Parts: sequence; structure tokens; C-alpha cells
Amino acid sequence: MAEKKEEMSPIEMKVAQQIEYYFGDHNLPRDKFLKEQLQLDDGWVTLETMLKFNRLKSLTTETSTIVEALQKSKTGILELSEDKTKVRRSPTKPLPEVNDDYKDALKHKSVYMKGFPLGISLDEIQEWLNGKGPIENIQMRRTLQRQFKGSVFVCFDTEEASKQFLERSDIKSFKDNEMLVLSREDYHVKKAEERKQFKAESKAKGLLMNEQTGCLLKFSGELEDVSREDFHELFSGHGKIKWVHFTRGAKEGALLFDGNAKEAFDKAKEANGGELKIKQNSVNWQVLEGDEEKAELKNIIDAQQESFNRSKNRVSRGRSGGRGRGGRRGRGGRDQGRAQYKGKKMKFESDDEDDSKFSIFWSLNTWLTLSLLIILMDPLCAFPPEPAAPKRELKEADGPAAKVAKTENGS
Repeated sequence: MAEKKEEMSPIEMKVAQQIEYYFGDHNLPRDKFLKEQLQLDDGWVTLETMLKFNRLKSLTTETSTIVEALQKSKTGILELSEDKTKVRRSPTKPLPEVNDDYKDALKHKSVYMKGFPLGISLDEIQEWLNGKGPIENIQMRRTLQRQFKGSVFVCFDTEEASKQFLERSDIKSFKDNEMLVLSREDYHVKKAEERKQFKAESKAKGLLMNEQTGCLLKFSGELEDVSREDFHELFSGHGKIKWVHFTRGAKEGALLFDGNAKEAFDKAKEANGGELKIKQNSVNWQVLEGDEEKAELKNIIDAQQESFNRSKNRVSRGRSGGRGRGGRRGRGGRDQGRAQYKGKKMKFESDDEDDSKFSIFWSLNTWLTLSLLIILMDPLCAFPPEPAAPKRELKEADGPAAKVAKTENGS
């Protein structure tokens, strides 16, 4: 048997590694289908069933190749049935209990690597890592759209093995790419420091929101007929949206959630049959992390600050204009009152969906004040003989108020 193990071919090595991954500590606890199969026959799974797994099927379609690979494997994780038609995880190697100690040990024997080309395959990464240490698992980090992010978590069989890997000199670059290689613990410390620094910068600039991580969901697609209200409706009951960073007619934007964006996305996706569209339009969704998250948060912060300043300036201009006898806007008759009203109407129908409640209050208050002055000065001017005009004004005045309530606070 020892001689056979030394003769393992490259394809047999890949087959053994793949099946051992299926039954391994990292995959088996999360693999619903495989766990169901284990219940049927005391942990045994037929090789025919294993060949239904796409990745294994891409390596071989022959059960004889699987048998040869597992017989030559040195890990001892799996065992074959006597008739060599079934495989199971060895009873002498039970799954570990997933508790705090296990998670802590997992973190200490894992390494973070960033710098791989986005189009690289898992096989290429595995081939490059072969011979560099006893690896239990390689996790390719992906977006919600299953696109590779260029980074991986590599888990070794022991903490010592991961430390030895970090000391190697041949892992600093992959082809022409410079690699960032950190222990997983150092990676989390680095991310925490970046978030802390960004939070400090935000406070120093006097920003209007508290920074969160994992709260941004980016979207892109054909969105010409989509409004901010549509996003609120889409995620209603699944997650609370604090800010919609989107201009009507644009092809991309971002949603800032008051909580975890991925959880909100998953709930909305499940509620919509597994595909999340908006107004029947296909949309690409991505939870932002790292530098992308930081950049988008800055954009949202700037937009909030601009909206706040714009609202504050409107209130200041209104107060300086004067509502009493000292201001020009307080004088005049019906024509001036109408001009004031028309300006208000144009403001509500503009592309600016961030009007604040302060400017709304001031515009309505000014209009009502002028109307009252008109009544006191000349009732016939306030109520002309044509009945259609007041009725039309009342209808138009009601419309914008409802529209503002929907678009308040950047939503």
C-alpha cells in the first residue's frame, strides 16, 4: 500500500483532495445535501452519488479513479466500503464541535492572501500552493455575484504550519502580482484599524452619519425608469434603508442600510423567488467591503452634507427675506403671490429629490401668509369671479406635499 501511495498521479491527487474537501471540517457542516445522504446509510455515500458533484465530475467520471485516489491518500480522513462502491468519513475522525475554541483555533491557523488575478481558477491557486505546507482548505473570497475578489483564506492543519508558511520567501509575489500575505488574526486587526481611522476622519469632518461596516449594497443595471421609492418598496420588510445614493436616470448607485446589507439582500432575494429585480429590470448587487466601502461611504457622506447645507441655506434665505412689512416679499398683491407659488411648484418638480422639510415649511408658510394679506387687503382679488383658478391651485398645492413626504431624508 505504501508503494501505491507514492505513485499517486496528478489527477488522482486532485480527486482525493476534492472528495476529502467534501467530507472535511470546513464543508461538511454546511453541506445540506451531503448531510442528508449521510443519514441514509450509516454515513456511507455511493460513488455514483459523489459523481453528481460538478467539480468532482469535471475531474473524472470513473469510479475506478476515485477508488485508486482514495486508496493512495495519506490523510486517513476517508474510508472505502469492502465492495469499493461507497465512501464515508472515518469514524475515528469525527467532526469537531463548532464552538468558540474551535473558531479561535481556526483563526490562528489561517492565512489571508491578496493579489491574485481576478480570472484565476481554484486549480491554479492549489497548484501554486502545492508543496508549501499541509493545507486543509482554500476559500476564494467572492462578491454576491460570485465574482472572485482576488483574495483567499488558506487554512493549514496546524498553527505552526501557518507560521512556517508566513516565513517563506516564495509567496511574496504571484507571477507579476505583488502579494499581501498576513495571518488571519493580523488581517482582522488591520481591518479594524482601517475602520477606526476612517471613523476618526469622519468625526473630524463633522459628518452626519455613524460609520458601519457591511451596511452598503451597491447596484447597477438599466435603471432609467427607477426611482428611490422603488428601492424602499423592494426592501420593505427585509431591511431599513437609511439613504439611497442614486440619481434618477443613472445606471448605478448604493443603498445604505441601518444594519447588515447582506442580510437584507438575502431576505429580499428569497422573498422574490431567488432573483432580485426592480421593476422587472435585472440588477447586479454587491455588498461593498474594504476600500470600495470606504470610498462609497465618503460619497454618501458628501451627499448628506451637501443636502444638509442646501436645506440650511434655504431656511436662512427665507428668514432674511422677511415675512413682515420690512421685506419686499411681504408686499404686493395677487400677481406677486402667484409668482411665489409658481416658484414653489417648479422646485418640487425639479430633479432635486433631497428637499428638506425646513424649506417645505417655509414655502408653504410664506404662501399662506401672502394669501392672508391678500384677503385682508382686497377680498375680491383673493377670490376672483372665475371659480376654476382657486380649485386648480388647491389641487396643485396638495400634490407636492404628498411627494415630499416620500422623498424625505434622501430616500
